[in-house]
Amino acid sequence: MEYMLLIYVNPESYSGLSEAEQQAIFGEYMDYTAKMRGAGAFVYGDSLQGADTATVIRVRDGARSVTDGPFVEAKEVLVGYYQVKADSLDEALDWAAQIPDARFGGIEVRPIMQLPSA
Repeated sequence: MEYMLLIYVNPESYSGLSEAEQQAIFGEYMDYTAKMRGAGAFVYGDSLQGADTATVIRVRDGARSVTDGPFVEAKEVLVGYYQVKADSLDEALDWAAQIPDARFGGIEVRPIMQLPSA
């Protein structure tokens, strides 16, 4: 089964960190990703640009509206994700708990829906 590990962090969590501390966390991410690759669990992952670069589209009664910025009123925003292969939810949770930003925010773990082939 595959799972999405969605990384939510309050960007202000990094405001008190030095450049060296931020680079150390980046290094932790590189090590974590290498560990997942080595275990065969890594499918895909990426960082996202800041929430201030987001654009949201909604269609209501056939009318389209576009807004800038974060799509929800929240302090924590989606900053990145991993797609992993895991034999169980418990295994996916183990991977999620190792994500460096789990110390600063929350990691949402969701199974990927398997759709039938067309």
